[in-house]
This record gives sequence, C-alpha cells and structure tokens, in this order.
Amino acid sequence: MTGTRIRRPNATSAAPIQSVVAEEIRLQAAVNVEEVLNRLPQIAPDSQQNYQDSDGRQRIKLRNLGFERTLTLVDGLRLGTMNGADANMIPTALIERIDVLSGGASSVYGSDAVAGVVNFILRKNLNGVIASANYNFYNHENKDTLVSPIARAAGFASPRGMTNDGARIDLSLTAGKNLFDGALNVTGFVNYRKGDLVPYDARASSPCQLNEAVKDGPLSCQLSTYVPGGYISPRGGPNNGSVFVNNPDGSRTFVPFGPGTQANPYDGYPFQRPNERVNAGGFVTLKLADALEFYGSGIWFRDESTNSYPARVYSYTVYGGNPYQVNCNNPFLSTSQAQSICGAAAGTGALIPIEVRYRFNALPYVPDTYINSAFRGVAGVRGDFAGAWHYDVAGVYSRNQQDASAGAFPTYDRVNRSLNVVNVNGTPTCASKVSGVDAACVPFDAFSANNSNAALADYLFAGRNGTSTTIGLLYDVVGSVTGDLGEYGVTSPFAEQGIAVAIGAEYRKDRYISTANATFRAENGGSDFQLRQSVKEANVEVQVPLVEKQPWTHLLQVNAGYRVSKYDTNPDTFSTYKLEGLWAPVEDVTFRLSYNKAQRAPTVIEIRQATQNNYGRQGGSQNDFCASTPRQIVDPTDPTGTRRITVYDAPIASIEVCRATGLSDALYGSQTLSCPDSQCTVRTGGFTVDPETAYTYTFGFVLKPRFLPRLVFSVDRFLIDIDDSIGYNDYSYYQDGCRTSGGDPYFCSKIVRDPTTGILYNAPASNPTTGYIQQGTTNAFKTKAHGWDFQGQYTLPIDRVGTVDWIFAGTLTTLAGDRIRRSCRCATAPATMRTGADS
Repeated sequence: MTGTRIRRPNATSAAPIQSVVAEEIRLQAAVNVEEVLNRLPQIAPDSQQNYQDSDGRQRIKLRNLGFERTLTLVDGLRLGTMNGADANMIPTALIERIDVLSGGASSVYGSDAVAGVVNFILRKNLNGVIASANYNFYNHENKDTLVSPIARAAGFASPRGMTNDGARIDLSLTAGKNLFDGALNVTGFVNYRKGDLVPYDARASSPCQLNEAVKDGPLSCQLSTYVPGGYISPRGGPNNGSVFVNNPDGSRTFVPFGPGTQANPYDGYPFQRPNERVNAGGFVTLKLADALEFYGSGIWFRDESTNSYPARVYSYTVYGGNPYQVNCNNPFLSTSQAQSICGAAAGTGALIPIEVRYRFNALPYVPDTYINSAFRGVAGVRGDFAGAWHYDVAGVYSRNQQDASAGAFPTYDRVNRSLNVVNVNGTPTCASKVSGVDAACVPFDAFSANNSNAALADYLFAGRNGTSTTIGLLYDVVGSVTGDLGEYGVTSPFAEQGIAVAIGAEYRKDRYISTANATFRAENGGSDFQLRQSVKEANVEVQVPLVEKQPWTHLLQVNAGYRVSKYDTNPDTFSTYKLEGLWAPVEDVTFRLSYNKAQRAPTVIEIRQATQNNYGRQGGSQNDFCASTPRQIVDPTDPTGTRRITVYDAPIASIEVCRATGLSDALYGSQTLSCPDSQCTVRTGGFTVDPETAYTYTFGFVLKPRFLPRLVFSVDRFLIDIDDSIGYNDYSYYQDGCRTSGGDPYFCSKIVRDPTTGILYNAPASNPTTGYIQQGTTNAFKTKAHGWDFQGQYTLPIDRVGTVDWIFAGTLTTLAGDRIRRSCRCATAPATMRTGADS
C-alpha cells in the first residue's frame, strides 16, 4: 500500500490517499500522464506540453509546493532524479492505478517526499495481447469575446466559426506470456504518441495579450516592435531617435510607428505544442519459490517538442550598446528614406548609426527544440521466510537526458554587414563581399515591408543553433524486511492482528552533468560542470492494532515511522518521523490523524545555485531605481511627430529607500547611477543553503454507512508548514522588495553598491566585491499549504445492465502562502475551491 512498506492486506490508511484506476483513465481518453493528474485537486495543474516556455518535461507539484518536494514513484520505487524525472515516460495504457498521498511521506520514502508521493502502479504479468488506439482533436467554435474588438482595433484578426485542430494520436501495444506453469512471466510494450500545434491566435479568447496601463483603465493589446514592415530608428543624423516603419504599400516611404503597423508578439505561441514521443519497455518476474522471486523492468522513451518564434533581426541592444551602421548611398534606400536617415549626407558613403528590428512573417518560424530521453531499469529479489517475514531488495538505475537546441539567432556582425550595401553594376552587393571580408554576405533590404528573402535568412541565421545537454543519473538501492509479530504472540489482548514492523535501508546517489557545444557557449557563456550527492538512510515502521472488532470499538490503531538520513554534502545527520492514529468507534465511520516531520536536503542544483558565484549583466528594464530614469518622448517642436527626444524622470524609489541601500543623499537621482542599457551587474550565488523542515498534520474521517452500501465519503484537513524553505530569488525580487517595503534591510542588503560611486554595474570580469545586485538560492521563506480534502464514491448497480459510478474529489484551499518571508506578518489567502469529478 502506498505510504507504508508494511505488507498487510485490507489495511486502512491513516493518511488520505486519492486513487485513480485504469478504467477511469480509459474513460478520460487521456493520451499522457499530465492530463490524468491535472484532474486531481491535490495536484497543481501543469501541462508542460502545452505552453511556450516549458522544456517539455512533465514533473508533478503536490499542493503547489514545487517539483522538488513531490516524490514520483513507480511501483513504490523512485522514477528518477528530483531534478529531471519525466512522468510522461509512463504510458497511460500501462497504468493500473495511480495513488496520490499528499502530505509528508519522508519517513517511508526519503527526505524529499515533503509534499507527498505520487505512486504509479503498472500492469504486469500479462498473459495475452492488448492493443489500444486513441485519436482525438479539438472541435471548437470561436465566438467574439472581450478580447476580439480590442484585437481588431490593433489590426489583429480574431477568428470566428468552427475549427477542427490539435489532432493527437496515441497507439499502444502490450503483450505478455506466462511460461513454466506461470513461474516466469515476460511482458513488453511499445507506445507512440503525436500531437499537432494549436497556436494562440487560433482561438477567439486569445488573439492578443491584454494590457491595462492603469487600474480600471482601458484595455489594449500588447504590441511588438518586431514588425514585418520593419522598425527603423536613426541613432544619428537629423532625425536621431525618431521611429519609422516602412510603408506596407511598397512605395519605399516611411510612415510613423503606431497602431496598424505593430505586430502581435504572441500570435504563434502554442496552446498545444507540436510533440512526438515513443517509448518501449518490458517486465519480467521469475518465481522459483515463495522465498525467492526475481523481478525486473526497463522503460525507455524519447520525446521531442518545439517552441517556435518568428524569424527576426533583433535590436542591437540585444548584443550590446553599439548601433548597427547603414551607408547613406545604400541602393535599397529611396531618396526620401535616405533624406530622413542621413539628411545632408544622403547619397554619400557615410555610415549612420541605426536601429533595425525586423520580423520575417513570410519565412518559417524558428524553433527551440527540446529532446527528452530517459531509461529506467529495475532489478530486485523478494520473498517470504520464517512464516511471518517478507524481504524485498531492489536496485534502480535511471538516466534522463535533455538536449535543448536554441533556434537560429543572427549575429550582430552579419546583420551589420548585410546593411552596408553598395551598387555593383546595378546589383545591390554587400560592401564586405566586395572587399573580400565576407564572400557569403547577402544584402538586407531593411527598407521595404514584408521582406521574404530566403537566401538572406540562410545567411543571417546560419550556424546559430547551439545545443546544451543536461544528464541526470540516479543510482538507488533499497532494502526492507517486514514482519507480523502476531505470529509470535505479540498482539494486543483486544486485537486480532499482531504488531507489524518494517525495517529498511537505502543508499542513493544523484549525479547531474551539464555540457554544451561551442555555439551555445559563444552565445550564452558558462562552462560545463558535474554535480553529485549521495545519501545513506535507515528507517523503521511499526503498526500497532490496539483494539479490533470489540463491542465498544471497532478499530483503534497507532502507527509510527522513523528515518535517519546522512547526505555527503551536509555535515549533519537529520531525521524524519511520523505518528498516526485510527479510531473507528463503529464499523461505519473511521477517524484518522497523522503527524509528519520531514527535512528536505537541497538538491545538487539548489546547492550550486546557492554557492556558485557568477557575475553578469542582467535587468532588461530593471535599471537602478535610484537613478534618474531616461524616457523617450515625441519632440513637441517637431511638426511631423516622428522625432523623439530623451527626458529624465525622477527616481522610481524614494530617497529613504536609496539610503537603505547604502547610497549617499548627494548621489540620489544622479544619471551616473543608470546601468548601461538598463542592465545592472548581478551576482548569482554567495549564499548558504541548509535542509528545510516541514511539519504536516492531517486529520479527518471516512464514512462507509452500512445502511447505504457502496457509498464511501471522506473529509480531511491538511496543514503543511515548511520552515527555512529553500527557494530561488532573482535580482528583481530583492530590488522590488527593497523599494516596495520602504527599505527593509532583508531586501536592501542584497543591493551592494560601489562605496565610492554608488553604481551597480562594476565589470563582471573583475569579479567585483561591490557594485552588483545579488540573486540565488537560499533558505528564505516559510511555505504553507492549508485546506480540506473531500472524496466521495457511490456505485449504483443496474440489473442486467451494469453499474453507474459517481466519483468526486475536491480541495478547499484555506491558506496558500507559498514563499512567505520569515519576518513578514502573513495574511490568510481567500478560500478557493477546485474539484475534479467523473461520471
């Protein structure tokens, strides 16, 4: 039974367990594990195959407490490492049952089962053949929504009418055979799945992303400056700072950048990502005697999915602070365009700094590709001995790998060369090709709309698909011995069953390997590394029935468990334990309670994020909030309304907040504080991280009234409180926290200014001790999840027809205060209700 290593038939769980059986999965027509799990209220909905920014791996979050706090098991053994285990390697056709035990289970399964465990019990020992096929698609009728008129006003289409899209196919074949009078069973399976793209703009509910500039103000679509018309802004000359767009009518004139010329940055993002997966595996059991049974299994899978983006020429600010250069006698420039950009230098070979942003709508999207693959192998031996005892020793080897290939990304030098174009016998030709610097250069006509030059794209995007590879390895050996001491007379005088015990030991080793090819390193920096961590654990469990089937009490039982863990990355040994109780005054109702204390050690990734010092420029629009803030506005003296000028607003933060960061009053509002390109230096690391401690309480009742057979109903209260919670905070968390809290030292101390200049942009290469904002992983929070679980099931038999089953599962969340800082005064979140029901 999930939640204990003790083997005892018909045992009643003291902790609430939600189960989903194979028949329910079949009726859902689910093609992957995430669709099954997302119906369960204990699990935070997560659909890695369905949104743009995921990496395709399906991991599980119980109570919304994070992937690292939920342990995923297959037949009671770990699926893989906490950092990379992909539950989608488990085909739905092979699942016999899924058990979800939320709340602490660390004393049974290991210190990282803080939020609980999800245990997949798979079909084995098949004698025959099972083939299944599942094909489905979305049949959606688009009707105008709140977004539709706003999208159309911005120039974006909002679909109407019926659509049939998002086709998915799932094929599975499983075959097994009993041999030697059933002593040997061999079962194998193969599974294939494929899903088609469904983009955001295929639905009337999402033709654009809405913005609200001010509270209760008008709504507008979020817009992109990467437009098929081409965003052109001189950085010198008479119209320095002005913004133009090439006229869509092909006249080679400029029009002002504004409504009707902008683009939708999210139109191609997916509701469902294109993906393809294949997995295969097998199981074998060989029972030589009751005391000796060998078993083993192997599962392999490969999954490929993509995130796609429009092919674009990016702003020069992506690469640094130097604008592109365009020659004023560029043959692609019309006379009026050359005048607007170059002024008196028009028609000469002078170079003018320029900003160019361009979206190639007519060219294929550029995909980021994620290939996830894994193998999990299990070998074990088990059996009964001495009448009252059972042993089980198993080893797990799991290897998961992710190859992430970034989409093609043009280099600054190639864009710059393609903009410097001269006329050679009537043919536009790159100046770098004429000089012999770059014989492959293809001229970029950035001064007409809707450029669809495939040769240009091949030149700009060539060789820019760097790949990073991460590998997670798990080596796990688990052994347990369970026994019923009732065989020796160790039994309460009021109980039928004796005391049951389980004693176990475990050795586990995690490895994490990160590598990348030269192209990836050239674009993203960093270096290859390997991480490892091992743990030795021992545990004991006991079940003590005190009273059974007495006139005054039907059942009274206590359970307890204890585990001690020693990680090689931590000098301390720490322990986890559980205490549980069951009381059924009558057969119809059982009251249950459970108390768990768990300590989760940081994963190898969290240790690296905490301790590894790295410096870099980050921030985007997160400039130093104590600097005068630059902002571009339309020059009020320009009658054309195209020229822009820079003005400086007052600092975002108050002088009191800036004083709390160590800034002198004399420097408050200084323009010298402004980080180059709004990118301040960020130091990642420099923290320490210790195990977090979780306390879980559950109590409730199970109702099985004899006057209404086949009805089961339960209500349970859960309280999960995690102290010293491990979490990653980026620089913006500390910067925003310092500003909005009015100067709280907890936040402001992570803004480390240069003591002389007050700046936050000391050169990363100098490994600075000041002049940066800190980020990284540390023990920063209290994390809480409180609420109620409700489960109900009723089966109504119908003569000669079958049965009708009603199943209900719901969760009422009364406190969801994830990431609560220790020193804060925390308010209770409003109660919410989420249900999952099948009929």
